[in-house]
Amino acid sequence: MRRIGLLLVGIAVLLGVAGAGWLAAGWYTASSIDKDSRFVVSSGSTLTSVARQLEEGGHIASADAFLLRAKILGGGDPVQAGEFMLPAGISPARILETFQTGDVIRRFVTIPEGMPSIMVHERLMAEPLLTGEIPVPEEGSILPDTYDFERGEDRTKVLARMQVAMRNFLAEAWPKRKSDIAVNSPEDAVILASIVEKETGVSSERQMVAGLYSNRVKQGMLLQADPTIIYPITRGKPLGRRIRQSEIAAINDYNTYTMTGLPKGPITNPGRASIEAVLDPAKTSALFMVADGKGGHVFADTLEEHNANVDRWFALRRERGEM
Repeated sequence: MRRIGLLLVGIAVLLGVAGAGWLAAGWYTASSIDKDSRFVVSSGSTLTSVARQLEEGGHIASADAFLLRAKILGGGDPVQAGEFMLPAGISPARILETFQTGDVIRRFVTIPEGMPSIMVHERLMAEPLLTGEIPVPEEGSILPDTYDFERGEDRTKVLARMQVAMRNFLAEAWPKRKSDIAVNSPEDAVILASIVEKETGVSSERQMVAGLYSNRVKQGMLLQADPTIIYPITRGKPLGRRIRQSEIAAINDYNTYTMTGLPKGPITNPGRASIEAVLDPAKTSALFMVADGKGGHVFADTLEEHNANVDRWFALRRERGEM
């Protein structure tokens, strides 16, 4: 009997060792995944549902075996929603660890400086990896930047991050403003910065353009900024043609050729540099500017100087066959 008992104990030990070896071999060895692949864990998924997905996708041989090994050998953290990269040959143990604590694949969407809100809306709605509907955001509420998102993320969340970024930037930048600037609130700073953003694409002259328009605001002059004529027509999209005389003479809350002061709201989403230029404009007496033919502008203090600059600009355009 003693021999039989010892034999039974030996068999039990061998079975235990064999069982442990089976568990470990199927958990820590390479899987049958033969190439890097993306795997999406949907929001609200359980480990059981994920295991079924893995089996159906051919990433593991058996969902039941995966769940058994995960219960005995895996961590107790829940799986997180998102898109993950599973490298070729990844072990089941690493698969579970990836879903529990690994990095979610991030996607990116870029909002360039000066993109109006109607085009921000179009860009977000055109992103196929985002979900849900959003309205056209308030003009000037978006901080231009590159933002990351996850596959399947709701557009409202991405839009909210863009708007929070603008509010946070203004909260940081406004207290650093110079004491004699032309605007009295962060909201007005965004309005004036949106004009600066649209009037120049040359970073080195932003402060100069901001100084010029600040001078006009302080002196009660017409700002006469062409982009403010276009905004009510296209909501900031390119006009695609020359401005008509009837549009220059139009009376509305944006056209700075027929009204003094700032428009009623921003005409685009200005970037950090344009906002900072309005909060710290160049010290200048310039009141006029015209294109210099090289992408920038020539500035003038007097109308006489400005008219001479305009004549030179027209002569250059005639030489180029543009007039």
